[in-house]
Amino acid sequence: MSLVLGRMVSLSLVKSVNRYPSSILVSKPVFLDLRTIKSRGIRCAVFVNAASPSRETMPERRPFVRLPTDVYPVNYGLCLKPDLIDFTFEGKLEAVVEVTQATNQIVMNCADIDIITTSFVPEGGEEINATGFNYQNEDEKVTLSFPSALQKGSGTLKIDFVGELNDKMKGFYRSKYATPSGETRYAAVTQFEATDARRAFPCWDEPAIKATFDITLIVPKDRVALSNMNVIDRKPYPDNDNLVEVKFATTPIMSTYLVAFVIGEYDFVESQSSDGVTVRVYTPIGKAEQGKFALEVATKTLPFYKDYFSVPYPLPKIDLIAIADFAAGAMENWGLVTYRETALLIDTKNSCSSSRQWVALVVGHELAHQWFGNLVTMEWWTHLWLNEGFASWIEYLCVDHCFPEYDIWTQFVSADYTRALDLDALDNSHPIEVNVGHPSEVDEIFDAISYSKGASVIRMLHNYIGDEDFRKGMNAYLLKFQHKNASTEDLWDCLEQASGKPIAAVMGSWTKQMGFPIIVVDQEQQGDERILKISQKKFCASGPHNGEDCPSWMVPISICTSEDPSCTKLKVLLDRPETTVTLTNVGPDQWVKINPGTVGFYRIQYSSSMLESLLPGIRDLTLQPVDRLGLQNDLFSLSRAGMISTVEVLKLMEAFVNEPNYTVWSDLSCNLGVLSSLLSHTDFHEEIQEFIRDLFTPIGLKLGWDSKPGEGHLDALLRSLVLGKLGKAGHKPTLDEARQRFKDHVEGKQTLSADLRSPVYLTVLKHGDSSTLDTMLKLHKQADMQEEKNRIERVLGAISAPDLIQKVLSFALSEEVRPQDTVSVIGGVAGSSKQGRRAAWKFVKDNWEELHNRYQGGFLISRLIKSFFESHHAPAAERTVQQCCENILLNAAWLRRDADDIHQYLLQRKAPPV
Repeated sequence: MSLVLGRMVSLSLVKSVNRYPSSILVSKPVFLDLRTIKSRGIRCAVFVNAASPSRETMPERRPFVRLPTDVYPVNYGLCLKPDLIDFTFEGKLEAVVEVTQATNQIVMNCADIDIITTSFVPEGGEEINATGFNYQNEDEKVTLSFPSALQKGSGTLKIDFVGELNDKMKGFYRSKYATPSGETRYAAVTQFEATDARRAFPCWDEPAIKATFDITLIVPKDRVALSNMNVIDRKPYPDNDNLVEVKFATTPIMSTYLVAFVIGEYDFVESQSSDGVTVRVYTPIGKAEQGKFALEVATKTLPFYKDYFSVPYPLPKIDLIAIADFAAGAMENWGLVTYRETALLIDTKNSCSSSRQWVALVVGHELAHQWFGNLVTMEWWTHLWLNEGFASWIEYLCVDHCFPEYDIWTQFVSADYTRALDLDALDNSHPIEVNVGHPSEVDEIFDAISYSKGASVIRMLHNYIGDEDFRKGMNAYLLKFQHKNASTEDLWDCLEQASGKPIAAVMGSWTKQMGFPIIVVDQEQQGDERILKISQKKFCASGPHNGEDCPSWMVPISICTSEDPSCTKLKVLLDRPETTVTLTNVGPDQWVKINPGTVGFYRIQYSSSMLESLLPGIRDLTLQPVDRLGLQNDLFSLSRAGMISTVEVLKLMEAFVNEPNYTVWSDLSCNLGVLSSLLSHTDFHEEIQEFIRDLFTPIGLKLGWDSKPGEGHLDALLRSLVLGKLGKAGHKPTLDEARQRFKDHVEGKQTLSADLRSPVYLTVLKHGDSSTLDTMLKLHKQADMQEEKNRIERVLGAISAPDLIQKVLSFALSEEVRPQDTVSVIGGVAGSSKQGRRAAWKFVKDNWEELHNRYQGGFLISRLIKSFFESHHAPAAERTVQQCCENILLNAAWLRRDADDIHQYLLQRKAPPV
């Protein structure tokens, strides 16, 4: 599953949006003062005195028991008949089951479904009617009772049931759309991961209980009906001329969470991959053209994965479909992948470069799951990280193959790697592998640790093993466990056998304990040898871990020198607290760099002499872009942790004046955004804006407003980033030009190019009035493309007048905004200013009932809560709440510690020389 909004590609703009639910502003901490925390009863009493939470304060785990194993399904014969007017559905299940030991009851998962009748037919025996069904609503289970014991052997379980096509974007639900003529209609669609297949039909809804599925849908004859497999029969429904009965081929053995069906009105574009798989992209009616880019990516991607894994795609077809109301970013249902419209549709004139990149990444992510997740599935949700971390890593490999000009691996470091480091430095992080019990705990681990730290440690592992052995191990794993379930350890075994390296021991230290090390490095020159003293300790956002029981990691460490910055000179495995390494043939004038390529998942603290020697490599660009980025990001993180002064980082940032690389600027921009938010609580906020203007003006002048011949994808991203940053910081020439171009755009004189819309909209709103907001809301209403609506929604929060902020917040809950996008409107307000944060906080409290009911504790609720209070319980956001409170206290400490020095530095750099 790919979680949420165009993730990394708009790091430049109002906020860094991403796909993980609980971290919409992970790298931009929330700011509330301590008085606010206490007066509003936020759940962070445990953090006062800056202690980490004790075991007793953590949320209680609900007792949970997995389903009994005395009856299991072999094949589900499932027929569903949705009513798209009354929003109900009728279902008939005939499941072939195996009874492994005699029992007079069958326990299954079932939620929001009413069972009408149930019976069991033993193979070759008489039908036995159930005498009762006992619903355990809290555990989402039903117990079917029979008058006598069901004997060991095969049989058929028959259940007739009814359910509701809900509006909660989970289970079998309704999705609202408008026809080209403007009429409102509804599609019936599914989202089952993690535990919502049970809302569509009674089932054994656990990933390890796999079976085959024969699905039949009874639908209006003018609607498209899709499921995991190809259609094998379509015939009139006997009882109603307006309906047809659509039967699909039998699926392979698969888990319930990957089953899908869609009934609605769609156009499609079609192609065949070079290995003969039929690929279709389904779009809203009249928008088939917008499916062509995703179709191109998908047809290139399937053969790429087939070659990479040396295992063919196992189904005859794959459909990718855009769903109007969709909570996640996308979902990898086997053979029928569902997407938000913004994660699939690209319009050649109205889609920006970042959207194209986002679509390529999400398509790459979901198609990787067709092998890694669908063909081989995690045994239980504890191993979710492997599914998501792996797909989040290989999506970049795939996009790098399809679009080498995107420089996507450098972007990975800014989008995934540094974000995971920020979250994982908190006392309230969690290990990659979390023991999940009750289903309500699953949603909370769809976060930046499962996805981004997971992807980062797999990237480190791939680098440690080498591509050839990694692929060999992956192939062995997929062949050994195809159509079965596996655990993290099973993958380590296969990779260990392929590489001969201690994979389980190394990776256990990264997946089973939370956090990561800071590598402390010092050097000494002896003749033409450089002696490095390297040590590790746990890095914490509040400073280095100095306790007794300091955890340690098995750390693959690479070292390069200025002789060849892109080539590793030496590799060592640091498997103890400290070690000494000797580099030969290194002259005293050469610099030494740890972690070239920024692949190892750790922070680095160099001795002052080592750091001094590296800094010129930023100015003269002899360090690789990814290493320039990594160096700056490490130092920024060390300053936040109180290990160095923030002034040192500001001085370093000024060295980036010649920087040409988009991703390096993107990361700088993000960190300056964090500082800007922090300093909004001081009386020198304007001085940091001036610093931002000074830093970004030269690159802004160089790029200009209009694209030049020969420019590519990254130039477009950089221009959007820089103009947005200058505009937001109040750079007058940028503001004047943005206003003029906005006026021309609105009046129809000169349409803004898609890549300029976000920075222009942001700039005019930030410095705009009620008529600017009204114009923007009018553009929103007129927009035919969801990407444009989202683009506007994300920047509306930049408006600064209190009454207009309220208007934006009310708009967030209006019919104009799709339910899954409400969160990004509120998040935009909270991320834009101090006033916005206060207003958004009050709005969430005042509208809590409606918001909680709308998202029913799903993962969108975690994204909404950046601080929360005891009187309203939302289990899916428990950990998020604690992480937020910890961030609040860390920011307060940071401000206390460094505010005066920062102020002095900002004043002095503008003072005339004496």
